[in-house]
Amino acid sequence: MARAMRADSERTARLILEAAERVLREDPAAPMEQIAKAAGVARTTVHRRFASREALVEAMAVWAAEQFRDAVWAARPDVAPPLVALHQATANVLRVKAGWGFAMSRAIGGEVERIHGEVQQACVRLIRRARDAGALRADADLEWVRRVYYALIHEAAEESKAGADTDEMAARVVDTLLKGVGA
Repeated sequence: MARAMRADSERTARLILEAAERVLREDPAAPMEQIAKAAGVARTTVHRRFASREALVEAMAVWAAEQFRDAVWAARPDVAPPLVALHQATANVLRVKAGWGFAMSRAIGGEVERIHGEVQQACVRLIRRARDAGALRADADLEWVRRVYYALIHEAAEESKAGADTDEMAARVVDTLLKGVGA
């Protein structure tokens, strides 16, 4: 019985986090009562799970960072062929960023910072593998390439939020990263 209650409790927390993302994306000043209503739970349920609005936003940021990390890991960046992994990681991350824009825009340290550090290291390893496979110049500055890649993903996520196809945007990001925009 405890396992069923735990699964139910986790499901309720996820419903609250997802509802909070939708509500706060539209109105960052929305009250907890509005979030509870969107989640289909009582306001007391939200307050029992999250002691304050700040605690809810922090939990959202951690949840989004975990989704971000899982999206990158699902692409198997250390073992899949580098260009396949690069495209898949890009598409996966764009899906997360489109769905968790509010939470991912929060600058919260601690666990979120640690997770983003793990992802950044995986990204640099993947870029190194792409360079070693000949997809990037041998003298490419890997940190610069990573920063450009992140900027391209940010711009593509904005397009995805506006309705652009995620896979097309992922292909555009990878193509721009590898070939630039020159003739």
